[in-house]
This record gives sequence, C-alpha cells and structure tokens, in this order.
Amino acid sequence: MSEQLKKITKKHCEQPPARYHDLKVLFLNCTLNRTPVLSHTEGLIKAAQHIFEAQGATTKIIRPVDYVIPAGLGLDMSKTPEWDRDDWPIIQKEVDACDILILCTSVWLGEKSSVCNRTLERMYGYTHQFNSKGQYRDYGKVGATLITGNEDGVKHCAMNILFSLSHIGYTVPPQADAGWMGEAGPGPSYMDEGSGGPENDFTNRNTTFLVWNCLHLARLLKDNEGIPAYGNLPDEWDAGCKAGFDSPEHKR
Repeated sequence: MSEQLKKITKKHCEQPPARYHDLKVLFLNCTLNRTPVLSHTEGLIKAAQHIFEAQGATTKIIRPVDYVIPAGLGLDMSKTPEWDRDDWPIIQKEVDACDILILCTSVWLGEKSSVCNRTLERMYGYTHQFNSKGQYRDYGKVGATLITGNEDGVKHCAMNILFSLSHIGYTVPPQADAGWMGEAGPGPSYMDEGSGGPENDFTNRNTTFLVWNCLHLARLLKDNEGIPAYGNLPDEWDAGCKAGFDSPEHKR
C-alpha cells in the first residue's frame, strides 16, 4: 500500500463525514428464542450495534417473541373480541421513535421466522396513518436487515424483508442486508464455538457497510426533514391533485 493510500485510508477510518449522536437505531430481533435463551442472530446484531454506538448513535434491541403479539392488523388487538392482551403497541412506540430500523431474523425452511412475519404484519396494520406532513407514517425512516442460520436463504429473506419495509414507507440504502450462513445441513450456528461466524470477513464487511449506509442515509433524511412532501400525499390525491399524472404531457 502506498503512503498516499495509507493517509487516505487513515483519514476515512478516523474522520467520518458527519455526526450521528442524534440518531436512534432499533433492532427487532425476530428470533424464536425468548430471553434469556441464546440468540445466534443477536450475536450478529451486536456486531452492528457496536459500530453504531461507536459513532454515537443510540441503539436498542427488542425480541418481539418476548411479548404477546396477536395476529391481526388492528392498532390494538386487545380492543377486539378475539384478544384480551396485545403488547404490540409497546413495540410500535419504539418503532415510531427510531430513525433506523433493522429487522433481524433467523432462517427456517428457507424463510424468515414466523415472528418476523408477525412483526411485519403488525407494522403493516399502521400504514393507513400519516406523518405530520401528510405522508404515510414511516416515510423518512431507514430500513435494513440482518439474517443468520445454518441453511441457505439470506438473500431470499432479505428480498422479502427489504421489499416489505420499502412498501410501507421505509427508505432502503444500498447494501442494506448482511448475514451469515453455516454449512448446509445440521452444523454450528453463528455463536457456536468454532463456527467461524464472528470472524467471517465477508459477513463483517457487509455488516459494516450496512451500518454506514444506514447512518449516511438517516443523516441525509433527518437533516432534510425526510422525504419531500410533494407527489406522495394520499389526501391531496383524493382531493384531485394528481401531481402531474393527468398533465397534458402524460396524456399524449
């Protein structure tokens, strides 16, 4: 490595382009294991958490499986005849308060966990609400995913999770997924001794890129008050403002 490249590398490593102390990061760890049972996915989460916190961001990890989360799309399913208790509103408050949401899961039968599905379903139930600018409520937030398992399926799960987050309003940065898979078939999981997971350079690189791309994008969105409120307001569309859709140029 040349001396010039060493100087550039040192500068990039020690002088990030912005400050991130006002950003809040929420990890929803959709493991099937309730606390305090070991979660291999949480091992990878903590690798990302360390990088976020080193830049001053505030982080929190929640395991939805620790809560009572009924099936359904209601804001509070305890207000329906079918359910007496619903803890989802507790989690939703944390979701609303974060700038960056990392939805994390293990892989089962090539798919994200049932807990992850339930989490996305309950988030989807809030999408009819708007933010202060009249956009769908999750506009202006950044979304990404971390995935572990000992079978193939990282990219398949990431496709679904990132699409789902984007569909409900999250902005997804480049390289917004990272994961670790052990050997196909029974074998060690991420945190098992000798698995090679925590030392895997490919996983560590992708996790680091994910963190920084989330930080960069969240910084841009927060500094610019989110996504511009033009051409994406449901009430204005219903009122007849089609934002160029019915322009003469469109009808040609």
